[in-house]
Parts: sequence; structure tokens; C-alpha cells
Amino acid sequence: MDSTAGHDTAEDLRAAGRLAHVDLLKTMLEKVNPAHCALLVIDMQNDFIADGGLISKDGRDTTEAKKLALRLPELLVAARQAGVLVIFVRNIYTTDHNLYLSDAWLEQAVRKRKGGYTTIPVCGPDSWGGDFYGEVRPLAGEAIVSKHRYSGFHNTNLDTILRANGIRTVVTTGVVSNVCVETTAREAFVRDYYVVLPRDAAAAYSIADHEQTLANIDRFFGEISSIEELCSIWRGSNSRNPAA
Repeated sequence: MDSTAGHDTAEDLRAAGRLAHVDLLKTMLEKVNPAHCALLVIDMQNDFIADGGLISKDGRDTTEAKKLALRLPELLVAARQAGVLVIFVRNIYTTDHNLYLSDAWLEQAVRKRKGGYTTIPVCGPDSWGGDFYGEVRPLAGEAIVSKHRYSGFHNTNLDTILRANGIRTVVTTGVVSNVCVETTAREAFVRDYYVVLPRDAAAAYSIADHEQTLANIDRFFGEISSIEELCSIWRGSNSRNPAA
């Protein structure tokens, strides 16, 4: 239950405005303004979605991830046309001589991953498994951030790219909702970015896991939206600025 139900937030907003040192972004329209918004596309890679990838070898259901891959291109087109900063975040895990996988990571894999990361390579550099899935892939010149843990921020240049481009809001999309998408969204918030998660622009391997992430983000870390809402805002932004 929403603990704020029935609560008049007008005074809270006035107080927050007095306390903050910059103007609050109070509405979705303000938050996803292309002037200070980035779209993060997280881990849309063959190993996590495609038949023959890690997750399918694990025996898990990638149906929702495949459906997501059909929905995301519409959001990408709207974002690009509006001038939103688009950043692809990908994993690189398995390498010759094992540069990235720690003992703790490998022990967890032994207990939970049915050979993934140990006997089955995962998202190796320049591998099919690490390549982007289907039509969801960066255009020339778009930033690609490589990570080696669940968070898109951990030991990467993501924060540098966002700060250099004056970004205040990140829209988090991709797979899987309850792991890398949620971990990245949580860290974005604790780094003082506004977070928007479109409910139909992320996917998990179970509906329950996805819904739990939506509840967590909505309660503690950001705001839930939809592809339709964001496309409507960005298309409107583009139509008001023909030069965009």
C-alpha cells in the first residue's frame, strides 16, 4: 500500500524546493527532457536473450526478453530523434587468462549457474554471446560502456559520460530487470540521478521478478513510466524543435 495515499504533497514540494540547491524536476516531462536525459540500454546481448546463449543453456525462459527486444526499437527511435543521449551498457565476463571473474563470483556460479562462467564462457569480447541481440544495437558514434559486474557504474566510465553531458535523469532499460537493470538504477539514484524505469522497457525471466523490481524502484529509487509515455513526450519535444 502507498503510505503517501491521501497525503497533500504541496507543502512537501515547497519544502524540498527550499532545501535543494537546484530546481527540482517534478514531472515526467521535466525529468526526461532531452537536454538532460540519457537512455541506458543494459545487457541486450545474445547470452541473455538468444536461443543458444547462456540463459537458454541454463534452462530459463527468455520469452519476455525476446518480446522486449521487439519493443525497444520504437523507444530508441523516439529517443534518437529527440536528441536524448543513448548509451549501450554491455557485459564482458569471460576472457583468456580470466581478467575479471573473482573467486567469489566463480563460487556463486558453481552453486547457481549450471556451468555458466566456469565451463560455459559468458559474454567474451568479440564473441557471439557478447554481441548485441537482434535489432537492439548502437548506432555509429553512440557510447558503449563495458562492465564486469551487475552495476553499469561499477569501475566503468558511465558516470563520467553522464556528468560530461550534463545528464540529470537516466531512463533504465534492458535485461534483466531484477539484476543488472535494478542494480544500475539503484546506483544511479544514490549518485543523485533521477531514475525512470519504463515498465515495458525491461524484462526478467519471470513475471514475478520483474514486478518486484518495479515495486522496488517505485518505492525507493525512481519513477515508473512506459514506452508509450516516453515516446509521446520525446516525439512532442522533437515536433516543438524542428532543428533537433
